[in-house]
Amino acid sequence: MTDALLTRIAEALERLAPPPAAPTDLAAAPAYVWDGRAIAPVEAFAPVDYDLLTGIDAQKQALLDNSRRHAAGHAAHDVLLWGARGTGKSAVVAAVVARLQRDGQDIALLQCAVDELASLPALFSLLRASRRPFILFLDDLGFDDHGAGDARALRSLLQGGTAARPANVRLYVTSNRRHIVPRHLAEQDDPINPRDVVDDKMALSDRFGLSLGFHAIDQDAYVAIVRGYAATLGLTVDPLEAIQWATQRGSRSGRVAWQYVVELAGRNGLAL
Repeated sequence: MTDALLTRIAEALERLAPPPAAPTDLAAAPAYVWDGRAIAPVEAFAPVDYDLLTGIDAQKQALLDNSRRHAAGHAAHDVLLWGARGTGKSAVVAAVVARLQRDGQDIALLQCAVDELASLPALFSLLRASRRPFILFLDDLGFDDHGAGDARALRSLLQGGTAARPANVRLYVTSNRRHIVPRHLAEQDDPINPRDVVDDKMALSDRFGLSLGFHAIDQDAYVAIVRGYAATLGLTVDPLEAIQWATQRGSRSGRVAWQYVVELAGRNGLAL
């Protein structure tokens, strides 16, 4: 095969190949997602309003204060938000970022899927080129007994490793477990350094300077959340029906409260 023919084949393949994606403007969007290869802007960033989140006032304020310091370039913590499902852990992260943006502070949310942890060093390399503060959001993180290697890698990225997160990035992680990695009573019976086994599993959660617990709510708090959501839509709430809705689902939480309000809005011909 001649050199000329090889050249024509190469040129044809180049014409068929898609053009490289344009680099994402990290100063333009309020929120982004990382898929393990590239950063993409979120087209419609519309989280729940910060003021609507009820029953988690202390957690909201602590997260807002920490995020405001980070947005201003001051010292701020990585944050672990742990606790019962549906209690507002994920919602409050996005709501806090939107609140700061509304107040005129330049900060962005960047969500990464928890199965893309191995790609975080590459992401950090991209974010180091920006001066904008970012909240890197890992939602519903948890490691099983075979995930010890991933847990150690994340610990290194949080603090002390050669590829540790840059100064303009803080990690906000939600988990149903306080220590992220499961612990078992059998660990205490391990004859070989049992304390080391437990300490190794707790070491990841210890990397977070701020740990916020979200707990199951009582009936009064649940009804208050329903009323708060409904009031913004001009809807009237029957507390007994709202309680029955939660009872049928076996859970009282902010998520269930919102689902009931969606049902109520639909009955009344409202769009959300």
